[in-house]
Amino acid sequence: MRKTLTTLIFIALFLVLSYNILMMPGDVGLAAPSYNEIAYYYLNFSVSETGATNVIAAVLADYRGFDTLGETIVLFISVVAVASILKPEHDSKQEVSHHE
Repeated sequence: MRKTLTTLIFIALFLVLSYNILMMPGDVGLAAPSYNEIAYYYLNFSVSETGATNVIAAVLADYRGFDTLGETIVLFISVVAVASILKPEHDSKQEVSHHE
């Protein structure tokens, strides 16, 4: 029963995501939503405004610096959380017997 429910949820999510991808405006060309005026602005002015020779580095470090810092903090916290969960626990009875 649980496997069937999981499969149905997966199929429903797949259909919803597929439908939304098909309904996105524009074609795969320059009319896609990711190609708008801000992309042209970054390409034309990032070197002169930031002094960076790499446009991607200019966007990540200068234009979206606080956003990148926030994402780095979230990744660090998630790594610490996973490490704390996977850390082996010491048995207190064994520790006491070693000290005697």
